[in-house]
Amino acid sequence: MPTATVLETRRRNLVGLSREALVAELAAFGAEPFRARQLWHWIYHRGVTDFAAMTSLSKPFRDKLGASYELGRPSISRLLTSVDGTGKWLLRFPDGEEVETVHIPEENRGTLCISTQVGCTLTCSFCHTGTQRLVRNLTSAEIVDQVMIARDALGEWPSRQYDRQITNIVLMGMGEPLYNYDNVAEALKIIKDPEGLSVSRRKITLSTSGVVPMIPRCGRELGVNLAVSLHAVHDDIRDRLVPLNRRYPIAELLDACRNYPGASNARRITFEYVMLKGINDSSSDAHELVRLLVGIPAKVNLIPFNPWPGAPYECSSEAVIKSFSDIVFAAGFSAPVRTPRGRDILAACGQLKSASVKLGRAGRSPVHAA
Repeated sequence: MPTATVLETRRRNLVGLSREALVAELAAFGAEPFRARQLWHWIYHRGVTDFAAMTSLSKPFRDKLGASYELGRPSISRLLTSVDGTGKWLLRFPDGEEVETVHIPEENRGTLCISTQVGCTLTCSFCHTGTQRLVRNLTSAEIVDQVMIARDALGEWPSRQYDRQITNIVLMGMGEPLYNYDNVAEALKIIKDPEGLSVSRRKITLSTSGVVPMIPRCGRELGVNLAVSLHAVHDDIRDRLVPLNRRYPIAELLDACRNYPGASNARRITFEYVMLKGINDSSSDAHELVRLLVGIPAKVNLIPFNPWPGAPYECSSEAVIKSFSDIVFAAGFSAPVRTPRGRDILAACGQLKSASVKLGRAGRSPVHAA
């Protein structure tokens, strides 16, 4: 007797749909146009995960929605909490791929660092994510999901305007955002929507390793703050640290920054500069950095290198970092030294995912820790 094959049709997840996509989906479902606005409010303003909680909708309609759709989240594969309050999630999507999301609480603000790709294609030699192959781009829904998960964990529903634990969002996690531009742009529309997640574009920073042709478009269409992973002042050094430099060298990158739409003294471009012992940390490097930044509304974020096992670099000494910072400050550019956070919880970008992959290969289950 032949064995019957049962095919399960997965309910479509409404989380991550843009306004336009939600309107189109509900129109195809046969619902009245105003239903899309109601659902938008419940999904993105209130963060509900169950149609039964949507009390402004009739019960028959809620039941009908529940039969065809879901309000899912990615699963939390691993959660670590640092002694300094930094939280790091390893999120797993239905296809089994994982990315990292980090919440960094501070006295008067809280920053959420989100990922845009699974792995990365750029192979920056100082970055742990650069040791991982690019698997795929994240969808716009998967980018939004990271904000939703953090809001769930921090109890930030309904989405409120004030007294938030997530005040700022930075696209500085795994991946190069400008190599996943369309999905990033779609996600940011949802994140910025004042009737939804409601994060001001002035509180959102996109970090790029220097995809020069996409920088003007980013400024025109997204209007978010720009951060640039510079890390060196000479092309031969940056070629080694950031291989993308071979395609778009420093001079081209800085020209794009000078012309970035919306850049001003009130909205300066951040130049990220990881401090690597004996590589890019000399006083002459600091003076050259100052020369390169003339004419750009800029600030410099000096980042003490966060090593991982087998890393090819060492962090510059505190004295060397302070001297470098003093030179840049004296020239009129802000050059704070980033305070290392979460070093006790595999804080280097991509490190938690690598640990999870090793656990999987060993046949062990992921661990939640606090």
